[in-house]
Amino acid sequence: MAESTTISNTENLMKYMKLDQKGAVLAEYIWIDGSNGVRTKTKTLSKPVKSYKELPEWNFDGSSTGQAPGDNSDVYIRPVAIFPDPFRGGDNILVMTETWDSDGTPNKFNYRHECVRLMDANAKHEPWFGLEQEYTILGPDGWPYGWPKGGYPAPQGPYYCGVGTGKVFCRDIVEAHYKACLYAGIKISGINAEVMPSQWEFQVGPCEGIELGDHLWVARYLLYRVAEEFGAKITIEPKPIKGDWNGTGLHTNVSTSEMRKDGGMKEIENACKKLGERHEEHILVYGEGNAERMTGEHETASIDKFSYGVADRGASIRIPRQCAAEGKGYLEDRRPASNADPYRITGVIMETIFGGMEGLDLSKAEK
Repeated sequence: MAESTTISNTENLMKYMKLDQKGAVLAEYIWIDGSNGVRTKTKTLSKPVKSYKELPEWNFDGSSTGQAPGDNSDVYIRPVAIFPDPFRGGDNILVMTETWDSDGTPNKFNYRHECVRLMDANAKHEPWFGLEQEYTILGPDGWPYGWPKGGYPAPQGPYYCGVGTGKVFCRDIVEAHYKACLYAGIKISGINAEVMPSQWEFQVGPCEGIELGDHLWVARYLLYRVAEEFGAKITIEPKPIKGDWNGTGLHTNVSTSEMRKDGGMKEIENACKKLGERHEEHILVYGEGNAERMTGEHETASIDKFSYGVADRGASIRIPRQCAAEGKGYLEDRRPASNADPYRITGVIMETIFGGMEGLDLSKAEK
């Protein structure tokens, strides 16, 4: 695997991982920081839990994560979902949380809170989401793993869904992440090698409502942790390598109960029209650096122009050919960048299709 600067000895570590915890449970609290990254800290519990509602609120130093000033640095993390921990096993858990300020209001980077309100308000539409998370695996030097140092591999062509040495890189990380997600109960639905070498994708969903954001963020955490153990880095930058190389996206598949019924194609087309009317507002929250990716080339639409069509991977919104043939199904929004926040993506889509709520506007770039 990659030459790592991390000091790690698996054989020695396993001696300690097998020790009896004397009934205690380790809970890894996960939150999203001020730069759209993942942070965690571990709490010891006296006994196993079956629901996030049994867990206590905790806090952290927000001045060290870009979420609070130094003179009022406490930020509180409230559990919202739990998952089995694939690294520690046993009764140990991963805990997805929301961030809250000391005055009882959501932290400015807590986009989940707003998304929940929109999902609850539109629950009757039974919104399903499936997101396709693309990412690139880098070596410790920050260059794509397997690429010649300071150089480039052969042009794109043989790498997408490739098999064999020289066509795929770091499959061990990808497989380990897949298994870790399954153990944790993440609704991961598949993986594949992508168009650029060392670029991969995993899919999460279908999930209903807020569940998608929770599962995707925990899946990202698992990916970072697995790569850490292999001495590699993960980037979800939309255009990690400039030039004639594909960028990385977070294609978002959307379906409502109305779209899934016979004649649902009309609802799909109506949704596409509404999404087009708020194209600029969506782009604001669809990830940083997306303009470098959405150039109208490399299977993307132009960031300045909205379009939709059947089986068109160069459109902003793609309607799968099978859905068009059956007259129902779902749409794929191909605009979100790989580093976009799934809570913001799914929330703004709900806002656009079904209307907003008083005091909420998920299309704002910043609160």
